[in-house]
Amino acid sequence: MTEQNTRNGLWLMVLTTVIFSSQDGITKHLAGEYPVAMVVMLRFWFFGLAAFVIASRRAGGLRAAVATRHPWLQAFRGAVVAVQICLSGYAFAKLGLIQTHAVMVCGPLMIAALSGPVLGEHVGWRRWVAIGIGGIGVLIILWPDATVFTPLSLLPLGAAFLWSLYVLATRFVSREDSASVSFLWTGVGAAVVMTLPGLWVWVPMTPGDWGWMLALCCTSVTGHFLLIRAYDMAEASALQPLTYLQLVFISFFGVYLFGEVLQRHVIVGAVIVVAAGLFTLWRQQVRARAARHA
Repeated sequence: MTEQNTRNGLWLMVLTTVIFSSQDGITKHLAGEYPVAMVVMLRFWFFGLAAFVIASRRAGGLRAAVATRHPWLQAFRGAVVAVQICLSGYAFAKLGLIQTHAVMVCGPLMIAALSGPVLGEHVGWRRWVAIGIGGIGVLIILWPDATVFTPLSLLPLGAAFLWSLYVLATRFVSREDSASVSFLWTGVGAAVVMTLPGLWVWVPMTPGDWGWMLALCCTSVTGHFLLIRAYDMAEASALQPLTYLQLVFISFFGVYLFGEVLQRHVIVGAVIVVAAGLFTLWRQQVRARAARHA
């Protein structure tokens, strides 16, 4: 990859984090006014349709896009990401953007912890220590309100866990399935999973909120497209640290658009979790370099 491509990929990643942060802000608004299942259903109807159109225009058409060696695992991915977005959307509405994202940044640590039993990857003691420290950071975020084990406080943890399962399943199927195959299965699978519960809780939406719904759908598809383009231009090791910028943008939106309070314990806990995540990423890069030179 050229230096120019890497630079462009980094800027695309920054733009992607802004778009995803905007998406979560819109989700918070809509989830506060309408049933979460309905909002997620409409989002994935649009996403699934976009994936269907994109797949039909690629080489091989739809037949190539649905050809997977892991149909059950691909279906599992679609179901998991649908439930994950439902949990995070409900958490945005009930806990706020800042606290929810401060906990959800532990996702990379969960991925590191589960990569051993799920993918058979080696996780050394240093990364296990970092994972434990990250867990302490999560407790610091949740502890002051004495709600550490209440269902509401566990929502972002559940969302982070499901996201880690989704990422690990994606890494597993990517060994044999192309990105376009996974993209289609994700969109269509999640749309199918959410249709029945979404229609069950359907309520009329105001014209203004239909505009916000369209914005949510567009940011979802655009964000995923830019994310794929960014990984085409730059290495994952260079892009991964930038994903933590989303917490900065989310904090800005939470404070200035939704009147949330940036509490000290949330800042301290989030810094600990992010530092632990960056350390695990660094250790992963060290092991990868050692393996290449072995």
